[in-house]
Amino acid sequence: MEKRVLPERPDWRAEAEDLGFTFADMHGEPYWDESSAYEFTLSEIEDRIEDPATELHALAREAVDRVLSDESLMERMGIPRAHWDLVADSWRAGEPELYGRMDLAYDGQGPAVLLEYNADTPTSLYESASFQWLWLEQQIAAGVLRSGDDQFNGIHEALVERWREMAPPDTDIHFAAMKDLPEDYATVEAMAWAAREAGLGAHYTDLESIGLTTEGQFADGEDRVIGTLFKLYPWEDLLRDEFSAHLRTSGLRMIEPAWKALVSNKAILPVMWQIAPDHPNLLPAFFLDDVADALAGRGAAKAAGFDAAATRMAQGHVIKPIFSREGASVRIVEGGRETEAAPDRSYDDQPMIVQAYQALPIFDGFRPIIGAWIVGETCVGMGVREDRARITQDLSRFKPHFIRG
Repeated sequence: MEKRVLPERPDWRAEAEDLGFTFADMHGEPYWDESSAYEFTLSEIEDRIEDPATELHALAREAVDRVLSDESLMERMGIPRAHWDLVADSWRAGEPELYGRMDLAYDGQGPAVLLEYNADTPTSLYESASFQWLWLEQQIAAGVLRSGDDQFNGIHEALVERWREMAPPDTDIHFAAMKDLPEDYATVEAMAWAAREAGLGAHYTDLESIGLTTEGQFADGEDRVIGTLFKLYPWEDLLRDEFSAHLRTSGLRMIEPAWKALVSNKAILPVMWQIAPDHPNLLPAFFLDDVADALAGRGAAKAAGFDAAATRMAQGHVIKPIFSREGASVRIVEGGRETEAAPDRSYDDQPMIVQAYQALPIFDGFRPIIGAWIVGETCVGMGVREDRARITQDLSRFKPHFIRG
């Protein structure tokens, strides 16, 4: 893994605008940044990112089974009790999953380790699947990259195939997001593009326009009944929404299925660690309530396996809300002292987990995170975001990557 300074394509901003990539700059800062790119070898991709991510996804599925067999764990996942059956039934019915993005720490030396898994509503899909590939093709054509260079990016093709597996031809799918969030809109458009290629009907609808018919079915703003809904709306929020009372009786099929509420929940990390302690691609993780006293030196931990990880946890750990986005309410503690905290505290009221701290590598002042894309049950591509801060937040930059050697 190396970071290479490369010339930018002269007209990429105009092309981004033409393609609807309107958030290439955000908050007055560049988001898409091709002034440099990350280079990987093929063996790095295959052995240290692709295969481990696929294995971690299988472990996450095993953790779902563990949670659903233990009501105390369901309680700790923060799932409202009224919806436990909805979540469990969707898993036991084998409702298929579509996609997710694992955030991995990788420094080019040791194994990639899982920081968290957004398995429900990950964004950065368009730039990972499409604009990044366009960059590769055009930079090869321009002679900036070599003709044999490649990219770990089969995301769009995998999504097309996955849609074919998940729905019969001509099935109408509604794609919903918040209309005022360009990044979210780009994600559902990229997803709808794949669905259309798979022979499905794709209709965009604003989340806020969805309502109930007098028969208790969900309908869009044009009063069309929604049979299948891809929603960029997290399950943890949906399950607390007033409309959630109608999910079981409306006949609506949701993508992602309700059981993904467990996988996208950071409380899945301690469960995965319980199943596979010392897994090379996992960091020790525990429910904070179980180990807070031990971390503070006030008593013993109530979590199995903590003692084996106690020294590492004391050196550094990260406290994370079970529900949060873009690093909000995350804190880093080192040597018993809080050394960094996200300025956005909007998830401070959530239950917390604690995970061993893994320092990110630093390239030219930025800390990259690998976003490993899972489609179905397999890792099919990746993107790289980097941030100056140790906690990756909403001002991170997307960097293209290529494979050489």
